[in-house]
Amino acid sequence: MDRLTEHAALLTLLRGRRRQWGLVADEVEETGSALRVLEADTNGDQGDLFEGFSDGISAALDAARETLLGWDAQGIRVVTLLDADYPAQLLTVHQRPPFLFFRGRMSPDDAAGVAVVGTRSASAEGLRRAEEIAAGLARRGRVVVSGLAGGIDTAAHRAALREGGRTVAVIGTGLLKSYPKENAPLQEKLAREHLVLSQFWPESPPTKTSFLMRNGVMSGYAAATVVVEAPEKSGARTQARLALEHGRPVFLLDTVMAHEWAQEYAQRPGVTVVSSVEEVLSLLDELTVYPDTVVW
Repeated sequence: MDRLTEHAALLTLLRGRRRQWGLVADEVEETGSALRVLEADTNGDQGDLFEGFSDGISAALDAARETLLGWDAQGIRVVTLLDADYPAQLLTVHQRPPFLFFRGRMSPDDAAGVAVVGTRSASAEGLRRAEEIAAGLARRGRVVVSGLAGGIDTAAHRAALREGGRTVAVIGTGLLKSYPKENAPLQEKLAREHLVLSQFWPESPPTKTSFLMRNGVMSGYAAATVVVEAPEKSGARTQARLALEHGRPVFLLDTVMAHEWAQEYAQRPGVTVVSSVEEVLSLLDELTVYPDTVVW
């Protein structure tokens, strides 16, 4: 089956179904074809799957194809978990999205990248440390992954760019949106020169839920997570938890240790408290073979 039709079938499934996307992803992956799952639905409980399409599945697929071609014309590419170019490191995590929208270029080297995350309300010291960590990673050829939010994320992306390194943004909105708005120029630069990823429809606005979902994908996309600065209620704390669930190492910068959550996490297997980028790089070298194979 051609790739466009499979993408159109998955789009139709996800836009029409009321089941959780993760369950749809499991079914599609097990079946090996979104179209076969869609066709099987014509004999079952369709809900609103073909509502508004007088010709049923055929018209729904045509509409989905037109939507996909429209996104493509805007430079928005789509990859699904059935495609050979879907990031292999994401296939191993439960939070893997059934598809990713992206602008830019994916690279096999991203599998050994490091997520640098932290609070939007960062202190001057937190921003300095984020820049130091990201710059050090970039100088060593490590891909810097972050979420393009304000504060720590922005500092990490910009530091990697200054060092001439590659940086990947995993965002909590659709690709046609930017959050915060002042990061729109940075998002455009990363889309042109590096990579911006989203698991949400291109026109999706930011929500509290979307940012938490984004953290799961960011953790799965990277080989490890460094938490620079994060209070008790923080998406970075959520990412640390998800990274451990994913079997990825977590590095807590020593400045995070003022918080009770970090003190508790520091006792868990897979978590290391660090004070410098040199420590992070040394520990990463022990944990991974870069860039061809990631070993846990």
